[in-house]
Amino acid sequence: MASPKFPPIGLYLTVFGTLVGVVLGAMGTAIGIIQPILLALPFVAAGGLYCFFTYFEVSILGLLIVRTSLDVFSAQQMPALWALAMIALTLLYVLVRLLIHQPLQVDGFWWFLLAWLVIQGLWVILLPLGGLGFDGSFLPSAIREWVRLFSWVMIYLLVMQLKGRVTPQQAIACLFLGLVIPAFVAILQLALPPSVLPAMLVYGAGNTEGLPFEAGSRINGTLGHPNTFTTFLVLFLGLTYWKQQESNPRWPWAIALAVIAFLFVNTKSLFGLMMLATLILALIAPKLSLPSLLGGIVGFGLIIALFGSTEFGQERLGSLGATPLGNPEMELWRAILLAQGDGNSFNWRLAQWTYLIKQWQDYPLLGFGLGTNKYISANGLEPHNDYVRALVEGGVVGFVFFLLLLLSTIARLIWLIRAAPAGTAQRNFCFTLLAIWLSIPVGMITENIWTHTSLFLYWWTMVAIAGWDWDERRSPNSLVPSPTLSPKPHPVYFS
Repeated sequence: MASPKFPPIGLYLTVFGTLVGVVLGAMGTAIGIIQPILLALPFVAAGGLYCFFTYFEVSILGLLIVRTSLDVFSAQQMPALWALAMIALTLLYVLVRLLIHQPLQVDGFWWFLLAWLVIQGLWVILLPLGGLGFDGSFLPSAIREWVRLFSWVMIYLLVMQLKGRVTPQQAIACLFLGLVIPAFVAILQLALPPSVLPAMLVYGAGNTEGLPFEAGSRINGTLGHPNTFTTFLVLFLGLTYWKQQESNPRWPWAIALAVIAFLFVNTKSLFGLMMLATLILALIAPKLSLPSLLGGIVGFGLIIALFGSTEFGQERLGSLGATPLGNPEMELWRAILLAQGDGNSFNWRLAQWTYLIKQWQDYPLLGFGLGTNKYISANGLEPHNDYVRALVEGGVVGFVFFLLLLLSTIARLIWLIRAAPAGTAQRNFCFTLLAIWLSIPVGMITENIWTHTSLFLYWWTMVAIAGWDWDERRSPNSLVPSPTLSPKPHPVYFS
């Protein structure tokens, strides 16, 4: 006897959401709380719900692809709206799966991330209770930061639901589409004068004070800041290298690698060079040979040469000579004093770190609270050192949990490498992810990589995919829509 047809729950939810939204919107408009134009939002939400439940695989990957184009609309709160929408969709999906008694696909590392996130919530709770350096007036900033971290855990969970629906190779290939628009905009920023481009696509437009060399001279694509674009490109340099090694023919991916490297150079980020050096060393270390070593040295040398071929690049490299890093005879106190007027970004960082660490000493155990670092600094700027940020915001306890996340991710990737068969694409992919992750703590020494949301959304997506069974025999051949709430159960995987 044929099994009963499963009810279209996605359609029911869409209709219900539309009706509720229209009623609430009409009521809000009647009492003057909501503008009439917002009445269209329920219909937009309804369409989103329908697409999400009807075209589940495409919707998840599409959400990630779209996210890389939203940072330039930060003034319109588009990244925040994206995060809230993604979290709401994920929670709705989880709720429906529980209601129909269908299991979710998760792994052991996701449970670790969830536990780590819950612990971070203690700093949000302690803030209004007076247990930290700041009081409850800073609670909105702490909640905003916790929700941002929550979105990382949710994207991991959401991507895990694609396991068995699309192959790992298909998912990774689709994620490369997320680089297309940022790269295209970056090429426009190189090819066209800043006066031709919209102001939101010109880094430093309207804010040239203190940026004599930077305004309009660095590319950022659609990632909001050149440094944010830099770390995103480091991620894709590693992934493109992996694709190039796994593909036949290799030359299309070699061209893509050259284009990404060219864009990377034009971000003109010094910390990016250190990340790249770490990435190259980590990539060639497992199979170190003279040709691979020479290739890595030549490739890195070409990037350094291109970096120093422009006036701005020469200025950035030359500035190292006026720092304790480039001049061992210069004492720290003198560098801090010079930072007040020499425009040297590294000396400025030294002064920033010194000031923040002094503030941390007043609340050494638990710090000031999540997302409060800008309010601690005298100039209202980020620390430009994620270790200092973790120490100031979370104290010694928060700093330990920050290091725990970094080290646990390394352990997870090593476990996946050892579990994957030798010579397989999965094992090489995990090696590549490990190389990328090792470069991130290096960049964290002088940059606010923790705030690079797009990077971490893609990163946790990749880590989730790395844990899939890449040798599953029953995998779809194409990204075809499938009912999200199929009555056929999906097993829960723990690893």
